[in-house]
Amino acid sequence: MANGDGHFRYGSRVGQNAVIMHNTAFRRRGNVCDPGMQGMPMRRREFITLLGGMATAWPLGARAQRPRKFPFVGVLVSASPPHPFADAFWRGLHALGYSDGENIKVEFRYTDLRSDRAEEYAEELVRLSPDVIVAHYALAVSAAMAATRTIPIVMAPHGAPLQLGVIDSLARPGGNVTGLSGMDAEIGGKRVELLRELIPNLRCIAALSATPTTTPYSGPFVEDLRLAVTRAGLRFEPILIGGPSEFRSAFATMAKAEAQAVIVMPFFDPHWVILVELAAKHRLAYMSGSRDATAAGGLVSMAANFPELYERAAFYVDKILKGAKPADLPVEQPTKFQVAINMKTAQALGLTISPTLLAQADEVIE
Repeated sequence: MANGDGHFRYGSRVGQNAVIMHNTAFRRRGNVCDPGMQGMPMRRREFITLLGGMATAWPLGARAQRPRKFPFVGVLVSASPPHPFADAFWRGLHALGYSDGENIKVEFRYTDLRSDRAEEYAEELVRLSPDVIVAHYALAVSAAMAATRTIPIVMAPHGAPLQLGVIDSLARPGGNVTGLSGMDAEIGGKRVELLRELIPNLRCIAALSATPTTTPYSGPFVEDLRLAVTRAGLRFEPILIGGPSEFRSAFATMAKAEAQAVIVMPFFDPHWVILVELAAKHRLAYMSGSRDATAAGGLVSMAANFPELYERAAFYVDKILKGAKPADLPVEQPTKFQVAINMKTAQALGLTISPTLLAQADEVIE
């Protein structure tokens, strides 16, 4: 697939060479000396044929070597379109002076949360030789890293880059990857603390996660929650599944284990409609990182401000396009996590939310 456009300047050097060779040919009375044939004479008709071939071949070589008109950025989104990532990322680019088709070219690929599609599109983007690859979430980052170790990759964001060995350290990432950490696998303690404030008699928390073979992010996500729940002296019921076909059986298992709350991995956020319905059916307090899920009937959400992180990814793209090396750009982490509480769901679960907690929430959904 072609990237960028422009006009070729054909044959100025060829034309100069042709004049020289043409004049030489006349001086030699119709014969031309071909340097590539060690002084053997060449007839005028052969010379004209050769010149025509040179004029045809030269632009092809120029096309292969010509620089791009402007930078090209490939974006791999771990979701289905439409997704808020694109709008937020463009806001960041526009704020830095970039405009599509004028001084930058951006192409998006959506994986639909499928690892095979992520791998396919990552390889496709690499073949297009982008200046930077922006990878949204762990699935896309893993696919991009498998496809290239040289093209700069911007995490936008990754939930556990340090735990999964994606980077060497936050200060000096090393390699060709830098960007943003969503810290989604590092706030288990905050989530458990919030659930205990919401549910005073809390005894057991379940976690709904994909299997490690489905996404490697499952490992640090579950382990972070396990440590937090254990430190709080509560029972932990991790449910690891391969996909949506197992949702119903997963919630039945949680209910059987007498879990009172479930923390859902972001990987399953696109399925919040059925998940919220199942949580209500089994009277489970539903916690996730999705404000939309909370607005639709989940009890509470806690997460970084992801639109801000998506927008911030443009900062890294700009730095890299201006010559910075990914290995030297520190990975940024969010400093604030947004909390939304659904009061109608709290009442349905028989929960009384303290005024203090409501005042601390970023959003209270009535």
